[in-house]
Amino acid sequence: MEQIKNKLGLLPAKPGVYLMKNNKNRIIYVGKAKILKNRVKSYFHGSHDQKTQQLVSQIADFEYIVTSSELEALVLECNLIKKYYPRYNIMLKDDKTYPYLLLTSEKHPRILVTRNVNRKMGKYFGPYPNATAAKETARLLNRVFPLRKCTHIPHEPCLYFHIGQCLGPCINQLNPEQYQDVLDKITSFLKGNQKDIIRWLEEKMNSASANLQFENAKEYRDLIQAIQTISEKQNITLNDFRNRDFVSYRFSDELLCIQIFYFRQGKLVARDNFLFPYYEEPEEAFVSFLLQYYDNKNKIPDEICLPENKSPLLNHLLPVTVPKRGKTLEIIKLATNNAETVLQERTSLEKIKTEKTLLALQGLGELLDIDPPQIIEAFDISSISGTNIVGGMVRFVQGKPCRSHYRKFNIDSSSVNDDTSSMKQVVFRRYDRLLSENHQIPDLILLDGGKGQITAALNSLDVLGLSIPLAGMVKNEEHTTRTLINADGAEIDLAKYPDAFRLIQQIQEEVHRFAITFHRQKRIKDLTSSELDLIPGVGPKRKRDLLLNLGSLANIKQSSVEDFRKIGLPENIALAIYSYFHGETGS
Repeated sequence: MEQIKNKLGLLPAKPGVYLMKNNKNRIIYVGKAKILKNRVKSYFHGSHDQKTQQLVSQIADFEYIVTSSELEALVLECNLIKKYYPRYNIMLKDDKTYPYLLLTSEKHPRILVTRNVNRKMGKYFGPYPNATAAKETARLLNRVFPLRKCTHIPHEPCLYFHIGQCLGPCINQLNPEQYQDVLDKITSFLKGNQKDIIRWLEEKMNSASANLQFENAKEYRDLIQAIQTISEKQNITLNDFRNRDFVSYRFSDELLCIQIFYFRQGKLVARDNFLFPYYEEPEEAFVSFLLQYYDNKNKIPDEICLPENKSPLLNHLLPVTVPKRGKTLEIIKLATNNAETVLQERTSLEKIKTEKTLLALQGLGELLDIDPPQIIEAFDISSISGTNIVGGMVRFVQGKPCRSHYRKFNIDSSSVNDDTSSMKQVVFRRYDRLLSENHQIPDLILLDGGKGQITAALNSLDVLGLSIPLAGMVKNEEHTTRTLINADGAEIDLAKYPDAFRLIQQIQEEVHRFAITFHRQKRIKDLTSSELDLIPGVGPKRKRDLLLNLGSLANIKQSSVEDFRKIGLPENIALAIYSYFHGETGS
């Protein structure tokens, strides 16, 4: 902390980017500042809300980069976030592009859905944030218009030619002019003019019906209904057929919610929202989000409409406008209202969840006659017939899983003879390590098991000179949580504390899942890699049979040739295995 204090006094009153690091020298947060001196100092002075306190508690050091302007700092911040993926920054790791509809410029054109843009390939429409809508539109257009469907032109006509959905360039000499009417209709359709297409299909339907071609008439009727269905899904429209994103936001003390409405060819085709904690001014977090989100050029529409803001930076980087009146302003207000709704819903749910968690921790404290435990660690042992023994430990902080602190323990089966001795070893190793590294000791230890496991854990804590509250989680016949037993082995009545009971259930299920997953991984590894791989004639299937029948590599080493015969191994393979481990032929 002394180093941080000294560095704070050296900060310049210039724009730049700062990088916060934890005690492992890992970058956990990147921010930009108009004045570095003021911004960085603000983290270490005054009071903060809970989320910022959590960030500050992890800061062990910081560095900074001075830039020539705030705009340059904003761009550099985005680049560094993309490079380091800091834990406490907005995480926009999904850099996939949106799909487009491509009307190819080939001699015989096709309609394709693609995420790659190469203007030489043809005319692009989109992008479509909703990939399903893009595919549905392409499928519909391929049914309505007789364009080529084949990737390579075949030597004979395919099904599409016979059902009238392709002009058949494989057998007919077609000129580009023959496609022009079709291309004009498709272009008009994708720009939002669906009335002309519907009118054209109605004429074809009526003509087919008049000629008693009822199957064809039905097909045209279905196509008209499909187009009308797509049109109904896009019931908010603008008449200029532009590609726009309407982006707005709302914020609470803890969270920022950003809402995006995607308009393509003047129609609302999709909506998205993003909800995350922020550590600077809300508007600055919003600006940082936009720059990261639109870092991929293929995502940038013709125009990005935003609410009133004080940032002069975005206009230099993105095609930003601020609607002042009319329908575009109404859509911005709609996006803002939606962001407010999502934010309120999440805040209410989090409040309910927090209240229940507090009640659970208070109840757990009362049950065990301790203060409400803020840090709980739980242990479970997993094995099959005493083989592949492993231990798992999970940590819950303020009633929530803290997965970065989960730990796995390999246990040598030759050093233990049951679950209690395994538990004793695991507990000793865990807290011996915490003491040696001067890390925080938990407020409560929970063990998957009964009095035997408790006694074993208490012995390990005694050796280490630790006194930590401890309880055992006991299961019923259905292998679900039944009750707790305290350090004296007495059962605790959980009936009056339903929230505490649910938390205990969650912890027991989580530590069991974690331990058994590790156990399965270890078993699979043993099944796929061992000394048996070195023995001629022992392949993957035979190795699996050996381990399943004899339990472990240690048991295989101790087995006789007769033991191998009993599980169905051929004589020569049985002798080879015995000879490998014993250096003799056996009998």
